[in-house]
Amino acid sequence: MSNKFSELKAKYSAGSIQKSDFILKAHQKFHSILFDLAEELANTDIASIELTDNKVCMLTKLDGLRIVVDNADQRTAPIEILNFNAYEPELAAVIRSLAPFMNTMLDIGANIGWYSLLVQKINPSAVIHAFEPIPVTFQRLKDNIDLNNTSNVYLHNYGLSSQTGTFPFYYYPEGTGNASLQNLANRDDSQVFECALKTLSNIQNELVINETIDFIKCDVEGNELFVIQGGGLLIDKHKPIILLELLRKWSAQFNYHPNDVIELLRDHGYKAYVCTPDDKLRPTQLITEETIETNFFFVHPESRLVEKLTFY
Repeated sequence: MSNKFSELKAKYSAGSIQKSDFILKAHQKFHSILFDLAEELANTDIASIELTDNKVCMLTKLDGLRIVVDNADQRTAPIEILNFNAYEPELAAVIRSLAPFMNTMLDIGANIGWYSLLVQKINPSAVIHAFEPIPVTFQRLKDNIDLNNTSNVYLHNYGLSSQTGTFPFYYYPEGTGNASLQNLANRDDSQVFECALKTLSNIQNELVINETIDFIKCDVEGNELFVIQGGGLLIDKHKPIILLELLRKWSAQFNYHPNDVIELLRDHGYKAYVCTPDDKLRPTQLITEETIETNFFFVHPESRLVEKLTFY
């Protein structure tokens, strides 16, 4: 049987199959999927799926985000929701609790803009800076920002680290979230893009800031330590709450351990926390071989929004 509906239609048009066979095969393999998905949406955070010319968009129930679906990316947020009913629900719950009170947010490693859009929908007056170095992903980020008619979202087509310059980034379409300065997937077919890097401390005077920077989300596939190293001046000035993804397997390819990040931020006065299923933050001192969490909130006692968090 044809793998694409267009191929099946072409066979019918060419007279290769009878009309009755075409109708049956089209319904069994292709049209029935629409109804299966419609039935399954009730279990997920997806409110609707819109099919237009060469484009699939999904609308979320909880936040009303419209996202263009990348047909190659197997782990993009709307597909994750179809597969697992919600996207990073514990993290998102904490961010939702902070969003109404944010003045300025930095989304470092913004990818398609999921968290930038989430905060903007909740708090349209918040200023958001989204950083994404990969050109093709940056275009998808821009498309999603435009699709949601956002305001106060500033897009930056470069990455952040501890040094400035142009460096090769590794990217593959099936997992855009794994784009990195290292070939993390060890794929021979990874695409390589030359991307610009800057430091947070160097650009802080260039950013539009609404009074204070209250929140930083940083997911840069192993380069987190160097983003923090390059942002010490900004971090000390604003003391934002910081969300970092820290994976031992990724940091090892950058020759450090996630505990180096915990120690560095401890020197800046921060404590590390993990998010629990009941949306509370539990303190953690070290990441060990038994640690299963990969996302960590770092909170300074003088963070402006510390009172909006719930701790164990």
